[in-house]
Amino acid sequence: MTGVRTALVHPDPEVLAEAVAARLLTRLVDLQSVQDTVHVVLTGGTVGIASLAAVAASPVRHAVDWSAVHLWWGDERFLPTGDPERNETMARVALLDHLEGLDEATVHPVPAPGSPGISTPEDSAAAYAQELAAHAPEGAALGVPEFDVVLLGMGPDGHVASLFPGHEALAATGTVVGVHGSPKPPPERTSLTFDALRSAPEVWLVVSGAEKAPVVRRAFEGAPVEEIPATAAVGRVLTLWLLDLAAAPPPSAG
Repeated sequence: MTGVRTALVHPDPEVLAEAVAARLLTRLVDLQSVQDTVHVVLTGGTVGIASLAAVAASPVRHAVDWSAVHLWWGDERFLPTGDPERNETMARVALLDHLEGLDEATVHPVPAPGSPGISTPEDSAAAYAQELAAHAPEGAALGVPEFDVVLLGMGPDGHVASLFPGHEALAATGTVVGVHGSPKPPPERTSLTFDALRSAPEVWLVVSGAEKAPVVRRAFEGAPVEEIPATAAVGRVLTLWLLDLAAAPPPSAG
């Protein structure tokens, strides 16, 4: 296991979303006190989007210089720009459209079909990899920015981003992979690889729902990544599991 793993349990999904928002805003303010730019990887999913909406509703958001926060996505459905099922679209409605001072130059959506040169998930992956590399530190071993926080959800099957159990994308190298045959619709997607996700010092997994408790337990026990991909979603310094009570396994499982 890379770094330290910590699990924090909240009473219900609503409190979980509020806690994630408060924690993220505090982290952004702290980071901006010591560095000029911040890079955050956003997630989708019900509780992920609820967390972004809670950020938008918090007065603390005004303490963040959003023009200096680069926003990325861990994965995206291969759907046209503006499609309501895209993580980008949901994030814009929940948060981005409400942020004063946000600079579109620091918003980095995954390229969508219909964009110039984008007709397959592989095209999208290649273009996103190029965008990531353009913001990577000079001489970096991996062509990604210095992600300060990576936010991830987890599905009932243990998938994170669009890296599903038993899927060939689990073994993808580089930074971005085109996904075909996703067991969760739509079948075509674009996802960061584990190499890209694990480059961050902090990875936060935001998980709610009783159906996920057995999967959380297996991830805590170190289940094979081929069975529970979330096992491999770890930060270099901190892996933070933010759970609601229903999703939390018994204390003995941690």
